[in-house]
Amino acid sequence: MKSDIRTREDIYLLVSSFYAKVRRDAELGPFFNETIQDWDAHLERLTTFWESSLFLKTKYLGNPLEAHVKVDKAYKNTISERHFGLWLNLWFQTIDELFEGEYANNAKSRARKMSTFLYLKIFEARQK
Repeated sequence: MKSDIRTREDIYLLVSSFYAKVRRDAELGPFFNETIQDWDAHLERLTTFWESSLFLKTKYLGNPLEAHVKVDKAYKNTISERHFGLWLNLWFQTIDELFEGEYANNAKSRARKMSTFLYLKIFEARQK
């Protein structure tokens, strides 16, 4: 039986395992590997983001929407709903491999909502 996500260390395990898959993915990898310069710092930042989102005890200081819109522009508006679907599938797969429970389910739900929101906002930003 797997345990639930309970600590920052659990979130770091999830985030780092997930992004190892993303970096190897033929479709997603190029967006991330060509954009992220310091993976250690990025993984720490994303761990803080998910810790804030799941445990509501830390404060994430950043603007994920701005970052994603910027990447989409840099790639000539080529980020599609397919990319978000691939991202979400890898996220769910990684959670299922490592964890189960209320926080694990919440991490899936929050990722689903976030990916929908980000894609809609990226599409909206293209209209400006």
